[in-house]
Amino acid sequence: MLKIAWSKIYAHHLPKGHRFPMEKYNLLPEQLVYEGTVTEENFFEPYPLEENWILKTHEADYWHRLKNLELTRQEIRRTGFPLSEGLVHREIVIAQGTIQCAHFALEHGVAMNVAGGTHHAFTDRGEGFCLLNDIALASHYLLEKQLASKILVVDLDVHQGNGTAEIFQQNELVFTFSMHGAKNYPLHKETSDLDIEMPDDADDRVYLTKLREALPRLLDEVQPDFVFFQAGVDVLATDKLGRLGMSIDGCRQRDQIVFDLCKKNDLPVVVSMGGGYSPNIADIVNAHANTYRLAQDIFF
Repeated sequence: MLKIAWSKIYAHHLPKGHRFPMEKYNLLPEQLVYEGTVTEENFFEPYPLEENWILKTHEADYWHRLKNLELTRQEIRRTGFPLSEGLVHREIVIAQGTIQCAHFALEHGVAMNVAGGTHHAFTDRGEGFCLLNDIALASHYLLEKQLASKILVVDLDVHQGNGTAEIFQQNELVFTFSMHGAKNYPLHKETSDLDIEMPDDADDRVYLTKLREALPRLLDEVQPDFVFFQAGVDVLATDKLGRLGMSIDGCRQRDQIVFDLCKKNDLPVVVSMGGGYSPNIADIVNAHANTYRLAQDIFF
């Protein structure tokens, strides 16, 4: 059974009227159930992450100041969100959802988190709507528990996974792959193990050709036994922050390439939602829903 992490907290504690479309966290599960892709039984509600796991990824000083709401005004501005106790709790629940998904992926081949993909969170700071790095937290968890020995992060959000790259820059057990807009946020890019920068307005053909060239080769060279997939849909041409030129079908093909290769190579994969900022919320929900539809079709 496809297991999906979702909590009502996902859509809470985000500022109303903010450009971040928080409605998708409720609309996506509703759409998936309505169309029959999943049922209520597919969903589970994560519990809060234990502090000791946070400290295996994030610096103790940063975590202490974050949980006690002591970040500076500049640090808060960098995250893009007004800091609150509820917001911090939301991030803790999201991160735990990704960890629980890792267990389900080991059992079923794939699992999904309706939120997550918080790849702009560094060891010592948050940025770009990200406070805690769920992919990094779950990677450290798997390695610590000896549930994985080599992890591949496939980050296909339109923005570079700069926080993830920084966290694992000295860790040979986690290979970071980011395929992103060359001229997009962040202005200063970190160095992933592999970065592929896409030009503005890159369409389906250009993007998918690059991915088809890179990902099979990576699997051969890295030899991972677990994959985290950041599946942001801000690669769409309609996205306000994206700068690329992909269609909804192109985005679907992107996801299918990742899933087909994971299935073929018997690699457990956890999917975190990532970004999506198209003005029409239906475009965001449909593009994200395609990821779940494919997971059902390919793995079950």
